[in-house]
Amino acid sequence: MRSLLTLGAALLLAGCTPKPVTVADLYANDLKLPGGQVIHVQTMVNQWDRLRGLAFQTSLAPDHGVLFLQDAPGRYSYWMYQHFIPLDMIWLDDKQRIVEIVENAQPCKTVASKCPYYGGNQTASFVLKIPGGMVKKYNLKVGDAIRW
Repeated sequence: MRSLLTLGAALLLAGCTPKPVTVADLYANDLKLPGGQVIHVQTMVNQWDRLRGLAFQTSLAPDHGVLFLQDAPGRYSYWMYQHFIPLDMIWLDDKQRIVEIVENAQPCKTVASKCPYYGGNQTASFVLKIPGGMVKKYNLKVGDAIRW
């Protein structure tokens, strides 16, 4: 009887174990759009993460994206070399207001030296990349605030 109670208690406690946390979970955030919608993003905080970004990814779920945190405000351009999906790119200032948008940037299917650069025309502290078409879907425009 005592063994059965011990086994039952162990099973109950096993069900209370929290979900394992992955490194990706530590860098995950929710952003709130002006219309109240939520975008789930992975945050790129260091140079190596920013360099890799969304390269080599073959899909990105709707309402998901990547938020790049820059070390300092500046003019940051991006390219689509080794990207496989169209992206909307949104530059935000230090007050989390949109200062520049590029919609449906297409993957570059040539050598790196021939890939165009996008954006970087305004000073920004953050860059949000989301699936192509999301800017239009949520009617995002320069001056809108995105909160986190």
